[in-house]
Amino acid sequence: MATDSVTVTISTDDAEDTIEVSTALIDALNEGGESVPAVVGDIAMLGLAQQAHAVVHHSHGEPDEDLVEAEELTMDLFEEHFGQSYGEMTGHQH
Repeated sequence: MATDSVTVTISTDDAEDTIEVSTALIDALNEGGESVPAVVGDIAMLGLAQQAHAVVHHSHGEPDEDLVEAEELTMDLFEEHFGQSYGEMTGHQH
């Protein structure tokens, strides 16, 4: 069993966090020689888009307008990042 990991640092202007990720998993998810930060960034963007979509489209009741706007921005940033929409990439469209 592979036990190698790499530390990834996530930072903003006012905060920082680190996570340990499996190098074997990064290698499996890697598409064409991307760096570890690029792979983790792609997974973060995908995860954030999935969560935003779920909160706005699959929660009970009407979502708060701020959440709707945050989801719309996230989807715009997702498309800018990946070059295709969330619906195109996942096959899940509303």
